[in-house]
Amino acid sequence: MLSDEEMKQLLGGIDTSHVVGLRDRALIATMFYSFARISAVIGMSVEDYFTKGRRTWIRLHEKGGKYHEVPVHHTAEQYLDEYLNVADITQEKKSPLFRTTVGRTRKLTERRLERREAWAMIKRRAEDTGVNTDACNHTFRASGITNYLRNGGSRDNAQKIAAHSDVRTTALYDRRDESISLDEIERIRL
Repeated sequence: MLSDEEMKQLLGGIDTSHVVGLRDRALIATMFYSFARISAVIGMSVEDYFTKGRRTWIRLHEKGGKYHEVPVHHTAEQYLDEYLNVADITQEKKSPLFRTTVGRTRKLTERRLERREAWAMIKRRAEDTGVNTDACNHTFRASGITNYLRNGGSRDNAQKIAAHSDVRTTALYDRRDESISLDEIERIRL
């Protein structure tokens, strides 16, 4: 799990002067703000980012061929919009939302990003921004759920957002009690 400060450092430290940086920031933000699995996010097509009423939503492709629709957090929406505007793929509705690149050319292909490619990207981005390099695809699910609960969200709603069938699964992602403050350590005295 990444702390709130590490998440800010990671998202703010990605070079977004090119489409690959915008893609990476949008992908990470989508996982963090929606508690989504990496496979659900990279399984999205352009049409899975859509407007319903006055809100923007994402349609996640979950396990077992199920779909899960979630409203998009305003920060993730901003990052997705910036990525899509530069990528110029909004009209390609059936094509992958998150795409690979041609080597180091910073040009997107029509091929869907795979889990191991996303994992390698996250490792690179964590190292580049000085964030915990143990970060992986699953890090953002735990980080998002913990942040949500720490800020007053309910575990029942976290379960719905994360599309967990059982609240006990959601509880596994709740890392609020894992942090130990220096004040507590200083209680140890000789």
